[in-house]
Amino acid sequence: MATPDRFRLDGQVVLLTGAGRGLGRAMALSYADAGAKVAGSSRTLSQLEETAELVAERGGEAISIATDVTDPAAVEAMVAETIDRFGRVDILMNNAGGGADGDGSPLEQLTDEQWRWGIDMNLTSQMLCARAVLPHMTERGSGVIINVASGFGLRGGRDNWMYVSAKAGVVNFTRSLAVTYGPAGVRTNCIAPGIFPHTPQALERWRGGRYIPIGRVGLAWEMGPLAVFLSSDAAAGISGETIAQDGGGLAAIGPTGWAPRVRLTEPT
Repeated sequence: MATPDRFRLDGQVVLLTGAGRGLGRAMALSYADAGAKVAGSSRTLSQLEETAELVAERGGEAISIATDVTDPAAVEAMVAETIDRFGRVDILMNNAGGGADGDGSPLEQLTDEQWRWGIDMNLTSQMLCARAVLPHMTERGSGVIINVASGFGLRGGRDNWMYVSAKAGVVNFTRSLAVTYGPAGVRTNCIAPGIFPHTPQALERWRGGRYIPIGRVGLAWEMGPLAVFLSSDAAAGISGETIAQDGGGLAAIGPTGWAPRVRLTEPT
């Protein structure tokens, strides 16, 4: 097989959560370009349908499944519908997640409900999706799972509780999946995105990427080629890894301008 062919995903089926916008939509388009069929999932059906239309414009095939990925029954139904429509699931892209109400507040003000919701949205959801799809993959003897964490899963953040804790859990959950299910033919890896702002306000918050070593923030389309690579035969020997796509932020002394600001004191 020629090297370029190893990056192709012709005839394969990817189940992609959080596909309605942002990085999820960008990855859906890249998967379609590589020849994969896309089962897109998110809470908002209208956004999913927009993604499916964009996939169709590129000559691809996509279906939309509105799903609450924190609901075990809904996740099982999502996987069942994907298999019913496409006959298989070759790739699970666990992308759904996001900031949680309560992050940004002092810990003593955090409620139990805020903690549980933040953990469920960013970690439990990935467990539920993996649990639902693994029997199908192990029965076939092949499959790829890619979990999306964050650079904040590899460092702390001021008044950031659920998000950093959940994303750190995703990193080690990925490793355990790789160790446990690798012998059954299932590869599992993790992508840790850096700063990918989707609004002018977010871009301003991150100072346009001033503190990122490459000198700019991430562009949504850049996630797609990495996702395709990790899903393809070109990455057949890669499993259990977390790959940071952050412009070198984690390599910097003060990563991405998010080093803690502290009051200076005189040495004693």
